[in-house]
Amino acid sequence: MQDIEGKAAAATDEIVRWATPTMHMRRTATRDVELRGQKIAAGDKVAIWYASGNFDETKFVAPREFDVSRSPNPHLAFGMGGPHFCLGAHLAKLEIRIAYSELLKQYPEIEATGPVDRLRSNFINGPFSLPARLGKRHKQGRSA
Repeated sequence: MQDIEGKAAAATDEIVRWATPTMHMRRTATRDVELRGQKIAAGDKVAIWYASGNFDETKFVAPREFDVSRSPNPHLAFGMGGPHFCLGAHLAKLEIRIAYSELLKQYPEIEATGPVDRLRSNFINGPFSLPARLGKRHKQGRSA
């Protein structure tokens, strides 16, 4: 992959859009509202499915394609903004960006070698395990 650092921010957003770590959240409507023709009354419980929103054809061009250059990327992986936006979103994105950037600098070729074993949860999305092969290690000089 060329220009890892230059593509890291967009790639991080695409990784969290694609993975959607938190699958859903429930909220209580504070007032009567109509959303896409559906009436929601004050006090109604509403489930928000982030995974559905992150693959919405009306918001994303080719949503089923993993595109590390996707821009804009209005994913919902950390919530929809406002008081319920994930407090740790910026730290999580930083950790993802650094981890993948450093991994790809050392091993530019990574390949899945078997099926994903998914975490058994209806709230948190993620792999329990994913067998993979790291390609040839990229040699980099080390400074003292």
